[in-house]
Amino acid sequence: MGIGNIIVGQSGGPTAVINSSLAGVFKTARDRGAGRIFGMVHGIQGFLDGNYVDLTQHVRDNIEIELLKRTPSAFLGSCRYKLPTVEQNEDIYRKIFENLKKLDVQHFFYIGGNDSMDTIKKLSQYADYHNIPINFMGIPKTVDNDLAVTDHTPGYGSAAKYIATICKELMCDNVAYDSENVTVLEIMGRNAGWLTAASALAADDDCKGPDMIYLPERAFDMEKFLKAIGERRKYAKTTLVCVSEGIKGTDGKYVCESAKSVIFKDSFGHTSLGGAAYYIADYVSKELGIKSRGIELSTLQRCASHFVSRTDVTEAFLAGGQAVRASFSGETGKMVLFERVSNDPYDIITTTCDVRKIANVEKKVPDEWITNDGTHVSKEMVSYIKPLIQAELSPFVVDGLPRHLCLDKNAILNCN
Repeated sequence: MGIGNIIVGQSGGPTAVINSSLAGVFKTARDRGAGRIFGMVHGIQGFLDGNYVDLTQHVRDNIEIELLKRTPSAFLGSCRYKLPTVEQNEDIYRKIFENLKKLDVQHFFYIGGNDSMDTIKKLSQYADYHNIPINFMGIPKTVDNDLAVTDHTPGYGSAAKYIATICKELMCDNVAYDSENVTVLEIMGRNAGWLTAASALAADDDCKGPDMIYLPERAFDMEKFLKAIGERRKYAKTTLVCVSEGIKGTDGKYVCESAKSVIFKDSFGHTSLGGAAYYIADYVSKELGIKSRGIELSTLQRCASHFVSRTDVTEAFLAGGQAVRASFSGETGKMVLFERVSNDPYDIITTTCDVRKIANVEKKVPDEWITNDGTHVSKEMVSYIKPLIQAELSPFVVDGLPRHLCLDKNAILNCN
């Protein structure tokens, strides 16, 4: 297959570096002589409605490529859309491929997580079955770091850096007063605790780090937790507890469900999380009579581009470029992944893997990286994360605030 037109989309929860992967796709495709470079607006869901842009009209030079790398969230717009199977609705597949044919697309790139890789799997299988000459490549993205096979995922390093930084700052704030207090910090992570584990990086010569860390890989026992807080009161006035939003009690229910009168579910049937920190903090105050505060980082940890990891930005860009090179070489139905060659000094290589080994497979924190009592993480966990948060990439600042590249919604095209 020769080099032709390409299209790229973004899907799932945005990250601080997802646009760096987009920049990697755009620049590599442009430099290697691709035809036209299109972008799906709001992922595959928006493309079903025919919405797209000509990226060369929105990213006009190398300065704007650098600006795009420093822009948080998803420049093209994202979606949470579960592509049905062909058996469930083949009309959707016909529509997608009809739109791809209208734009004469030969290379399709999708930047996302587990569900996005499922989309790549299904579309590549459909193309293969019907002998349609389009290559499909997945580009990993998720702050949750839960994609299988790859050593880590672009987006995780910057979120981890932000979380560890916030923990250090909170620790400074907590000891400002000579009084008892418990702070419960809620961090993203439905079933995998990679992000919450990153709070352990706060421990250094100038900071003792979180006192307790609870991941969703282990059941959260409220009574044991209260007992542990009680023991700490004998020798410490302040406590910082980091919990994953998806921690479950010994009854198997999300802790946050105890704090909600109404439970919402998203388009994938996932329970809407959030509120575990507030519930735990209130419980501590009620049962132990200690001043306690719950803090929920929520989307801040995935969109904070003012203090990203340069390593993360560089690798996100590299992943986008590698996907283009692989597709232009004839690969399809695969995802770019990282293999760690060395931890000290840190070194990785990029390669590709059959997306069927990745789609819908969730990578959790290894049990041996969680302490026996389930209240902290091991040194191996810290050693794994630390290389991913190194160095910084400063934003372009105008009038004291970071400047971002924004999509002109008035220039959106439609092929329907």
